[in-house]
Amino acid sequence: MNENYIPLYRKYRPQTLEEVVGQEHIKKALTNAINLNKIAHAYLFTGPRGTGKTSTARIFAKSLNCVEGPTVKPCGKCENCIAIINSTPVDVIEIDAASNRSVEDAQNILEKVMYAPVNSRYKIYIIDEVHMLSTTAFNALLKTLEEPPKNVIFILATTEVHKVLDTIKSRCQRFDFKRITTDDISKHLRFIADKEKINITDDAIASIAKNSAGGMRDSIALLDQLSILDGEKAISTEDINALLGRISFDNLKTLTDTIIDSTPDKAVEILNNIYNSGNEPIQILLNLLDYIKNLLVVKTCAKEIIFDLTQLNDEQISNLKEQSEKIEVHQIIFLINKCSEYIKELKTSTNPQLWLEIGIIDLANLSENTKLIELQNRITRLEGGAVPAINIAQYKTAPSPVQKPEAKTVTRPVIEPKQSKPVDKPIKEPAKPKENNITEEEFTPPPKAQKAQGDDISTLWGQLLDNVQSVPTRALLRQWANPIKISKDEVELTIKNEMLLKQFTEGNKREMLIQAVDSMFSQNNSTVIVRLPSSNDKPVEVKKKLTEPKTVEKPAIIQDETDEAEIEEAQEEEKEAEKEIPQYTSTSHSDQVNMVKQLFDGKIID
Repeated sequence: MNENYIPLYRKYRPQTLEEVVGQEHIKKALTNAINLNKIAHAYLFTGPRGTGKTSTARIFAKSLNCVEGPTVKPCGKCENCIAIINSTPVDVIEIDAASNRSVEDAQNILEKVMYAPVNSRYKIYIIDEVHMLSTTAFNALLKTLEEPPKNVIFILATTEVHKVLDTIKSRCQRFDFKRITTDDISKHLRFIADKEKINITDDAIASIAKNSAGGMRDSIALLDQLSILDGEKAISTEDINALLGRISFDNLKTLTDTIIDSTPDKAVEILNNIYNSGNEPIQILLNLLDYIKNLLVVKTCAKEIIFDLTQLNDEQISNLKEQSEKIEVHQIIFLINKCSEYIKELKTSTNPQLWLEIGIIDLANLSENTKLIELQNRITRLEGGAVPAINIAQYKTAPSPVQKPEAKTVTRPVIEPKQSKPVDKPIKEPAKPKENNITEEEFTPPPKAQKAQGDDISTLWGQLLDNVQSVPTRALLRQWANPIKISKDEVELTIKNEMLLKQFTEGNKREMLIQAVDSMFSQNNSTVIVRLPSSNDKPVEVKKKLTEPKTVEKPAIIQDETDEAEIEEAQEEEKEAEKEIPQYTSTSHSDQVNMVKQLFDGKIID
């Protein structure tokens, strides 16, 4: 082992606030605190790993305890600075809360806090991963954190600030470290590579920066690992993929081509080659998901931001652009959703290879079925009547009244006096009296009841309710909703119950409402706004449908018993249909009771 070798992430650890990459807001705040001599007694540094929390804490301690300090630019030569650089300071105590989390450890700290600093201006405690402390240990530190002894400063660092007690957070000045941008990481890696004479391409550096998830330490450690591959040929993206177990761009492109072309046999063949190269099933799908995401970015985003979002070179972006011309946006989103589903299956499956093959075959087949032209053809066939569509709203519509039967010509025997023989004479019924001059039009049966027409909001509201397919949803709308505006351009409703409002602004109930508006106006993707009522809203009642008048002036005709029975039967059916139309108003019970009664078609027993 070479004792002189220092890992790059330690060798290039920042020594001043200026050298900290990114975190401009934190550097400015700490600089002003030092210059204005406004030093707090407790600080809380939080953020993702590798973003500079512990390094900033050490720099801040060095700035406060430097012989020339407090200063923004510590000398780095005095005894205190050198001790902090070598991690051997007397008055700057670093504690790992993960291994010192008990209440006894906290009490040990409190016992030593009372002692004055030995060689420095401040006695500084840096507690890393402070969220690992137990609740009793936190409570033991509470009072000391609120009012520590003079010249004692606490700097707490954590990656999971939500696990820190609120009583602790309220006693500290909090600084949130953000993920470092890919551009800043790439620039810093190029600086280190040039200084260490590591032969690596810019694409490879961009790939390292992208895979570091915003952490500088992870990216420098990966660069250090790649430095052993340095030779005559520059380190490329393929070398990084091989080291990380990632699939090359070309292999992913070939696999995606087979999915877009709907050739599952070729897709499985390519998949086997990738799998036999040593790639794990879940890693294959994750890489494929990332590739398809880049395909979506290239197809939908502006050219200026594509590089920042994908971190690919010009040739790769050009290949994605060409590939994106063969697939629709909704198809790409479909593939992303399918990949996500199979990734979940792989995480819980005992046979991941099986699910990987099933997933690739599924993607390659279903991609063909989601083509836009095929969907349009299906819709055309449905609208043309090739497949019967069920109109659920018809079950709540009263049946049309039965037309009255026309007058019939019947022959009845005329009984003459006994002395005369009976003679059969044809008699037409009804007979038209000559003096009344009744025209033939008066015998026309009354028209069937028509659907309520009109552009007033109450009529439109009734039509909209009829188009809602779900009976419970229609009941909720009739009970709780009030229409404000109903037109082809926009439908605006109010819901007077906050709990139900969320159901109609998200999820399947909103979809049902939009489908009802689409069906009503024969359009797609209608604009529907659902909100809470305001004082300016006016209530609207549902206008009842037009039905045939129950009393119709009957012509003076004689009908047989069969015709009268048919008419009575039709009237009974009409009454039964009226009973089926639900009534959603109740004044004797609360809105919640009425809603439950309507949903479950129940009744209230007093």
